[in-house]
Amino acid sequence: MRDWSPERVAQAAGARLVAPAPHAAGPARVVIDSRAVGAGDLFVGLAGGNVDGGRFAPQALAAGAWGVLVGPGHADAARCARPGALIASDDPLAALGRLATAWRRQLGAQVIGVTGSTGKTSTKDILAGMLAPQRRVVATAQNLNTEIGLPLTVLGAPPGTEVLVLEMAMRGPGQIAELAAIAEPDVGVIVNIGPVHLELLGSIEAIAAAKAELLAALRPGGTAIVPAGEPLLDPHRRPDVSTVTFGPGGDVADLPKGVTLPFSSAHMRANALAALAAARAVGVEPTGALEVALSELRGQRRELPGGVVVIDDCYNANPMSMRAALDDLAASAGGSGSRLIAVLGDMLELGPDEIRFHEEIGAHARGVGVDLLVTVGPLAAAMGPAFGGRTVAVDAAGEAVDALRPLLAEGDTVLVKASRGVGLEVVARGLAAGG
Repeated sequence: MRDWSPERVAQAAGARLVAPAPHAAGPARVVIDSRAVGAGDLFVGLAGGNVDGGRFAPQALAAGAWGVLVGPGHADAARCARPGALIASDDPLAALGRLATAWRRQLGAQVIGVTGSTGKTSTKDILAGMLAPQRRVVATAQNLNTEIGLPLTVLGAPPGTEVLVLEMAMRGPGQIAELAAIAEPDVGVIVNIGPVHLELLGSIEAIAAAKAELLAALRPGGTAIVPAGEPLLDPHRRPDVSTVTFGPGGDVADLPKGVTLPFSSAHMRANALAALAAARAVGVEPTGALEVALSELRGQRRELPGGVVVIDDCYNANPMSMRAALDDLAASAGGSGSRLIAVLGDMLELGPDEIRFHEEIGAHARGVGVDLLVTVGPLAAAMGPAFGGRTVAVDAAGEAVDALRPLLAEGDTVLVKASRGVGLEVVARGLAAGG
């Protein structure tokens, strides 16, 4: 937005320009952390659970900010600080979203929205890898997929960006619609529908309806990409939108000959089919060996001293992703004689059937041949009896490393997975650090 005047920035944000910047050029970037402000930045002060970021407007200006976008009271309080644009909004978060929409329109890039019950981050990463050799692409970093992260991703896209790949998170009705209203997607990808956030939404049909808000937001003539044979999405299909299905029996059922991926698991290849359908929707046909940088804690394999391999897949978990990760563990472990070890923690927000879901994962672990199961947390403990094999149960993530370390042997492959709230990343890091 370097070529935007202070007046234009304020207008785009639907806010009021209290005082202009001392120069005509626009901001270099948008930040929400006053500690990260540099010369030329626009600081947006958002209200948090404990602190209103707008109170740090004077510090942002003192650090060289181009200006601040904050609540009216904070804008007035910053008048005596170092000169800079003072922009006031009753709702700085909504203003941030409006500013992102204005920049998205200025870019003129094609926008792909990606959501799903599981695998949306990996699908986004694979899609970015498919597009990058042929298009100037910006994709959501890690999982900045909320009403804050998505606008920041859009606003961080430089001029000349041709495709935006935006991951969209959902924890309740209306949230995908809010993100899509900011992004104005041309292509909407729903990776899958599964029992995630059941505690909040109540039924799998409600989950499908919440995810389908992405399809409802597509412009006429846009492209909806959905799993083949998913009846839960049938009520949400639109006749004025092109629908492309992926997976067995779908419109996109295989990767093109010669296209290779840096992983072989079945669920990642399914995500790759969704990504391929999206790439084709914006006119890109991937070729050759694809370079894919997966976001952290999404199945990275780490080889430890002593020949132990840890699969670090502990960012999040639900019944679908747990099964897929266990299948991958069984398919990708070492040769004969190597043991399969699963360190599995609680899956959260599953509602009244949460114990049954955990018992089913224990049975699935037995079915794929897991040799040792380490459960972390009170819900995961329900996996043990259904597993029926050698089991170690601990209450918290910090105890799992000490419990597991003396049990490891050369050639073991260890899967580490749980919902984010369990904090199982300490297990992978503890094993890697040798403590």
